[in-house]
Amino acid sequence: MGKRILVINPGSTSTKVAMYDDESRLWDASIEHSLEDLKPFPTILDQVDMRFRLVEETMRAQGYDAKDLDAVVSRGGPFATVESGAYEIGEAMLEKMRTDPIDNHASNTGMEIAYRIGREAGIPAYIYDAVTVDEMLPVCRVVGMKGMARRGQGHNLNMRASALRLCREQGWDYAEKTILVAHLGGGISLSIHQNGRIVDMISDDEGPFAPERAGGLPNFQLIDLCFSEGMTRAEVLRRFQRAGGLISLLGTADLREVGRRVDGGDAEAALVYEAMALSVAKNLAKLAPVACGRIDAVVLTGGIAQSERFTGLVKERAGFLAPVYVLPGENEMEALALGALRVLRGEEAAKAY
Repeated sequence: MGKRILVINPGSTSTKVAMYDDESRLWDASIEHSLEDLKPFPTILDQVDMRFRLVEETMRAQGYDAKDLDAVVSRGGPFATVESGAYEIGEAMLEKMRTDPIDNHASNTGMEIAYRIGREAGIPAYIYDAVTVDEMLPVCRVVGMKGMARRGQGHNLNMRASALRLCREQGWDYAEKTILVAHLGGGISLSIHQNGRIVDMISDDEGPFAPERAGGLPNFQLIDLCFSEGMTRAEVLRRFQRAGGLISLLGTADLREVGRRVDGGDAEAALVYEAMALSVAKNLAKLAPVACGRIDAVVLTGGIAQSERFTGLVKERAGFLAPVYVLPGENEMEALALGALRVLRGEEAAKAY
């Protein structure tokens, strides 16, 4: 028997749970939380007891309990700015998350749940490649407005997991390679990995438009929009984050539906489809100067990377940068499990917050 690892990945309306034996997934489950289920809880953290109970019930239903585990790992929420890799969950981390988080995201509940399970079973509890990993070089943070700066916040877990997977498959040392990664999902973010760190990133508020996100917009037109329609901050954010991109342009977030329209001769859909792929390629190229253009590989990952048509368009535009590898899927559960496994095997050291 290998190392048994419980993986917890909470979202706004679900809690995903899986158990791994080394690299092999033994089982997985998605615990759904209806709006009615969540209604009694004023805040995200008020949901911890409920989600903890459901995780324990799910584990027991699969024939396991905490004493069968070697470690538990949760998606790391936006509680603080951290480095990439593993952190052991402790009281200092939880206190920061409870009292002064960067954002009250559902993934913060997973940190508390993992800690409780680990404490009761006497095993380590970790987070891995948290949402707010920020290793950006100082020169990459500077923008032309005092008091503002770029931040490294994006799909870090899947992007770094994809870079590590490519290196493993190619027999490369991650710390010696320079890799560009694009996460293609409902939102799109991109990163450059150099010397084992994510040294720059283009987040989904400044990069390509995506199925749901508006991406980077012309500043003056955005300012005019905010003032001309008298929108509240919440309304602007909703339009930007949940009703932008393909939804705004074509009325759907389904890239497959857009592809069907293209096949049916819809010229507007064809233009938007190509523009989104071009935007991804342009933003990959935008990161290349950070490494003076010396790029070893480009990785396309995320749910949209399953589309050969879309990745083909990106390859056509960005293939001059370096060989392009397509590793589709979000793979968050596996990425968390493999991160914890590397710590248990002594291949990585967990940091303390």
